Amino acid sequence: MSDNDGLDRVKRLKRQWEEGPLKSVLSKHPESKPQFVTGSNIPVERLYTPAEIESIDYERDLGLPGEYPYTRGVQPTMYRGRLWTMRQYAGFGSAEESNERYKYLLKQGQTGLSVAFDLPTQIGYDSDHPLAEGEVGKVGVAIDSLADMEILFEGIPLDRVSTSMTINAPAAVLLAMYAVVAEKQNVPVAKLSGTIQNDILKEYAARGTYIFPPKPSMRLITDIFAYCSKNLPDWNTISISGYHIREAGATAVQEVAFTLANGIAYVDAAIKAGLDVDRFAPRLSFFFNAHADLLEEVAKFRAARRLWARIMKERFGAKDPKSLMLRFHTQTAGSMLTAQQPDNNIVRVTLQALAAVLGGTQSLHTNSRDEALALPSENSVRIALRTQQIIGYESGATNTIDPLAGSYYIESLTSRIEKDASEYISKIDALGGSPTAIEKGFIQQEIQDSAYRWQKEVEKGDRIVVGVNKLQVQEPPPSGLLKVDPAVGERQKKKVAAVRAGRDEARVRAALDGLGRAAAGTDNLMPYILEAVRGYATLGEICDTLRKVFGEYKSTVSL
Repeated sequence: MSDNDGLDRVKRLKRQWEEGPLKSVLSKHPESKPQFVTGSNIPVERLYTPAEIESIDYERDLGLPGEYPYTRGVQPTMYRGRLWTMRQYAGFGSAEESNERYKYLLKQGQTGLSVAFDLPTQIGYDSDHPLAEGEVGKVGVAIDSLADMEILFEGIPLDRVSTSMTINAPAAVLLAMYAVVAEKQNVPVAKLSGTIQNDILKEYAARGTYIFPPKPSMRLITDIFAYCSKNLPDWNTISISGYHIREAGATAVQEVAFTLANGIAYVDAAIKAGLDVDRFAPRLSFFFNAHADLLEEVAKFRAARRLWARIMKERFGAKDPKSLMLRFHTQTAGSMLTAQQPDNNIVRVTLQALAAVLGGTQSLHTNSRDEALALPSENSVRIALRTQQIIGYESGATNTIDPLAGSYYIESLTSRIEKDASEYISKIDALGGSPTAIEKGFIQQEIQDSAYRWQKEVEKGDRIVVGVNKLQVQEPPPSGLLKVDPAVGERQKKKVAAVRAGRDEARVRAALDGLGRAAAGTDNLMPYILEAVRGYATLGEICDTLRKVFGEYKSTVSL
């Protein structure tokens, strides 16, 4: 804003309104709270006017869609060109069951796959490992070897789908399995598109499915960057995740700050490994949470895009416009789903999905109404997918780009979130960067403090959760929930044994020995992992080979 006379008039009109009509109404009907705040406890003014955004420069701070600083979106046409990729995060039990679910979702109009792995797979254990007992197939699909991955994608042409895999510590192994399945389908790996999460720093801070210590974990990540830049040019090599940070209790500001701080650490590590920033940065992607506060979430997405563009340009000197673009997948907030009155979750998810769309997401998963109780049933997951489709095709929200731009509140809140997140990043820099801040427990403590404050507000009734601390009803026990067959673990053990019995054991031993030697040296590990996968070495065998060289991470932070 530059019209000082006009701004002065607006400020004067607002004062007159406050002293006149507003004061009269408040004397008779006080507002319901002494202070209104966002979900992140940012104070919300009663009324926003041009005066609240007078410091915003349109060209510097907003720009145009597809142009720096990308506040208004990373594509010139956004959803007028094509809608976001509609992914439903899915996977449970065996590869056969998950394959059936993927085919069902594709028939229902899903446009990309998103793979959930079970806990043993996430931490690098085979299904027959003692620590896997009782966990096989429970929170995702069990993948023990290439044989399981072949079944998982049987009948699904990998050159015609985009696949996202939520896997971190053993991400290199699962990516190798996916690439070898493509080879077996006669699909050139250069044509593969998708994403591996591959974000280990947030595991140390907020989620816990780590295997190796930070240094070798970062090596695996940069090895993936280097390998994919040459061989899988359309693959997103990392999805730097704020989602799990938010699920652990972080605020919107903290989600942006800690996620981008981790992104800075990955870029630093890759540059130190000798990679050119513009060679790998265009394939970096992000993963954010769509939480309960609709307008704060829209502002959060816009602020994150602008801040990352500035970081890449000013801090790292990136020249390629694609290196400056924050492209992100969004998932609605699992932590906001309630077991009480689960149908209410349909409404919650609709609002959260709308926030992601209004904020310019490139990909979206909508949670199902029954996920607070169990893995989603087919009926529930269809409703969740239809929610995206109704927003995309019926709501009108996709007809124009960045439709809330220019709102005095949205622009003010976007700037506030960017400012507060930048201050957090400066604190993390002063501690020595994100890995050091995690090692010292700074990030964990900040998240825990926010989670505790939120929970106390809910318990005191200062923050209303419909059906939980207000508007409760007597409900019958839930019915129709999906249950994973407990026998899946025993069946999976037999499949692992059959794979080991039918493979060329000498080839497997040679591949694992080669991987161990490479891990002790400096070679890129991806070719060695690919060779082990082609020989049907199991996930656990590959990870155990790396465990012998790298060791295992044990958290030393006590909070």
